[in-house]
Amino acid sequence: MNKEKIYNDILNIVNKEDIMIDEPMKRHITFRVGGPADILVRPKSEEELKKIVQYVNEENIPYIIKGNGSNLLIKDGGIRGVVIELSSNFSDFKIEENKIEIQSGALLSKIGNAALNEELKGFEFAAGIPGTFGGAVTMNAGAYGGEIKDIVKTVKVMDKKGNIIELSNKDMKFGYRKSIIIEKEYIVLSAVVELEKGKYEEIKEIMNDLKERRVTKQPLNFASAGSTFKRPEGYFAGKLIQDSGLKGLSIGDAQVSEKHSGFVINKGNATAKQLLDLMYAVKATVNSKFGVMLEEEVKILGEEE
Repeated sequence: MNKEKIYNDILNIVNKEDIMIDEPMKRHITFRVGGPADILVRPKSEEELKKIVQYVNEENIPYIIKGNGSNLLIKDGGIRGVVIELSSNFSDFKIEENKIEIQSGALLSKIGNAALNEELKGFEFAAGIPGTFGGAVTMNAGAYGGEIKDIVKTVKVMDKKGNIIELSNKDMKFGYRKSIIIEKEYIVLSAVVELEKGKYEEIKEIMNDLKERRVTKQPLNFASAGSTFKRPEGYFAGKLIQDSGLKGLSIGDAQVSEKHSGFVINKGNATAKQLLDLMYAVKATVNSKFGVMLEEEVKILGEEE
């Protein structure tokens, strides 16, 4: 694969500041690990995105779509092909009465604060999740009793040919940490959420309470991808890990958090391999002690070094 050719071809679509070659992925995911991406591009419009998607598909170039990288682990060998990043470059939103139309790269925290300022309730559960709206829609993100499926009305997506499709809430086939986006490999462009009118002080109080719970229970001062494992049916991953005596277990700078066993963290200079080795050790130990095979919630991509 000729990455210089790919770089120059995509340079005809986007501005020079929006495309990088051999870009270290540790700069682009919250775990702060990962080798280089051959090409990383940040389109600023649906038209730019459409042209890039059509190009990589016509040329059979492998590609991935990422948002803030808050649920990703990129291996130390990096990623071959093209990484299309939809984050601050694709993050507009507008509020009309009780509806918000949101581009996929907008941060959930920013949307939460904007909803608060407009006295709109229903988004509080998502305001503390450290990711983009597109990622939250794709995974049907949830916390503290709320899920994205509860508030989304319509979702605008792009397919592999660059066609734009509008989906209803029902069309999305939302489930536990999944949606039709994953199944069909769609790209979330934007969505409309519908909230309810509330009172500023009451909304603020809920947001502060959820923030306090996160700060006291989660290791937010270390790099991580949030909750590392999905909740197995009938159990809690963090409790299984803790009851297996794994709290604080380390491989290099990769550690099972001493604050919350459901989080694998990077204490500073962990490699992706150390994080993965630790995750596999946790899975094997929990499985041998309790007969439960944990499944990663974090998405693992890329090549070994």
